[in-house]
Amino acid sequence: MVLKDANIGQEYIIQAIQTDDDELNAFLFSLGCYSGEPITVVAHRKGVCVVAIKDGRYSIDYQLAEAIII
Repeated sequence: MVLKDANIGQEYIIQAIQTDDDELNAFLFSLGCYSGEPITVVAHRKGVCVVAIKDGRYSIDYQLAEAIII
């Protein structure tokens, strides 16, 4: 399942990041978004997912949310 389809309030474990963009992978890694890390969807808004990773909350657009496999 991809992050875009995740239920609000449920914790998931990131299985993989499906992107060929090394810069994007580095950015996600700097947020703490990498395989094996827990992630929780806080809300779905217009075109974005608000997620909690470690101690931070981030808005991730749906295009990027489809690249995060949970």
